[in-house]
Amino acid sequence: MHKKRIWLSAPHMGGSEMRYIQEAFDSNWIAPVGANLDIFEADIENYLGKHYVTLLTSGTAALHLGLVLLGVQAGDEVICQTMTFSASVNPILYLGATPVFVDSELQTWNLCPQALEEAIRDRIAKGKTPKAIIAVHLYGVPYQVEAVRAVANRYGIPILEDSAEALGSRYKGQPCGTFGDVGVFSFNGSKIITTSGGGAIVTPTKELKIRALFLATQAKEEAPHYQHSEVGYNYRMSNICAGIGRGQMEVLDQHIALRRGNHDFYVDLFAPITGVYVYTVPHNDYFSNYWLSTILIDPIATNGITTETLRLAFEAEQIETRPLWKPMHLQPVFGTYPYYGGTIAESLFRIGLCLPSGSNMSKEEQSRIASVVHKLFQK
Repeated sequence: MHKKRIWLSAPHMGGSEMRYIQEAFDSNWIAPVGANLDIFEADIENYLGKHYVTLLTSGTAALHLGLVLLGVQAGDEVICQTMTFSASVNPILYLGATPVFVDSELQTWNLCPQALEEAIRDRIAKGKTPKAIIAVHLYGVPYQVEAVRAVANRYGIPILEDSAEALGSRYKGQPCGTFGDVGVFSFNGSKIITTSGGGAIVTPTKELKIRALFLATQAKEEAPHYQHSEVGYNYRMSNICAGIGRGQMEVLDQHIALRRGNHDFYVDLFAPITGVYVYTVPHNDYFSNYWLSTILIDPIATNGITTETLRLAFEAEQIETRPLWKPMHLQPVFGTYPYYGGTIAESLFRIGLCLPSGSNMSKEEQSRIASVVHKLFQK
């Protein structure tokens, strides 16, 4: 009998999405303008508090536009944590700038403040003060907000906060997406909520929001004809996708609770197994949406069972898992760029695995996952 595949993080609709999509059709706003855009933006702004949101076509577009807003140009250098998805880095190259990669720390797996400062000092000594810092909340776990900000402020470098995976996560009660000089979210199909494809840029002032919207709509100036004095982008989200987002915002907190429940399930599942560690936030200042639940496996303690052993056992049962992000400085396309730090990100990649974490994961699917784990580790 063919088994239905359990996905790593499948889209999960809330029920209202089709109504808002239909509203777009009924009003004939099948375009990157319309009521759904305005309402979805307002919903996110209300969720974040005291910040402004501009909806875009993708999280990658938001990162690109964020770098533009921070003044990054060709020839500049931008620091980026190495353990992330390539979308955090690609926009640096879009602008003709140079990425400078920095290692992780073990507490949050995110940007290491000590390695960050080492990188900044060395780049300054080489005559290149970095123009921006891209800090990522990996798998929905906030980075060391205060320590990273202290380093950034010491050298006057703005932070582009990559919260693509962290909508709903918080640090000391403050929402992720609001710690950087500019923040971004992703609404890709696998994210905590989705608009099929989409993203958002978060700015602390209305003036920056206006500027972001101007650049995202081809930098069209006020005139009866098409007037352009600078380069713009076709980055505005469609009114139809925004309708999906409106429905998703209605179930955001529910979906976060379900993903956190998945994390608790894995904590209980692996608790009796020596050598397997379920990643958990370091203390109560951190609140993670646990977009993806992740584990580390020590093959010595598990008598030779590795992450690849477990991944293949899951795959044989039609259960999708995935290694942690391969560090960017180890990727062929980025291998020639500067790197600072040790081997923490590399070690995490070697022994880490992402587990199915969708908010629509059923008890039956959890039972299938548990069965694979029990069978493998009982051997």
